[in-house]
Amino acid sequence: MSKKCELCGSNENLDNYIVVPRDEEIVVCSVCKEQIEDNSKIDETHWHCLNDSMWSEIDAVKVVAYRMLSIMKNQDMLDMIYLEDDILDWAKAGLPEEDEEILIYRDSNGVELAHGDTVVIIKDLPVKGAGFTAKQGTAVRNISLVQKDNTHIEGRVNGVKIQLKTCFLKKS
Repeated sequence: MSKKCELCGSNENLDNYIVVPRDEEIVVCSVCKEQIEDNSKIDETHWHCLNDSMWSEIDAVKVVAYRMLSIMKNQDMLDMIYLEDDILDWAKAGLPEEDEEILIYRDSNGVELAHGDTVVIIKDLPVKGAGFTAKQGTAVRNISLVQKDNTHIEGRVNGVKIQLKTCFLKKS
């Protein structure tokens, strides 16, 4: 196993990452792996490392670099990267479909929400069908994001799993 992340060069918390659909492995750090696997966690400043890794001699590294640059819509760097036709096809095979939008969930203050966050309800909300009111100030821990609807999250209030509108929440 390589002693450093093949994308950013970090030597901490290393793990293997399989680049589909060819199933070739590269070594990545936990920061790179988390952002590759969950596009909602992308920190573009972290990916400045692609300036170097996109020139790697390892095709799988170039494929991941191309995919991340495409997801971040960094056209300047995409124009610089050179991939053989078969490698470019491999890189494009792992990208989200064009019509598949990456949803960003935001609370009432515009702060981005992620799976597992804790939020606080900012006003009393009657819960239909459950017979109670979710009170202002109630913390909702370990939220889940509702797929294909960035205006709602799921969480437990009074032991009942409910959907809440993000406009009535703030991240804590």
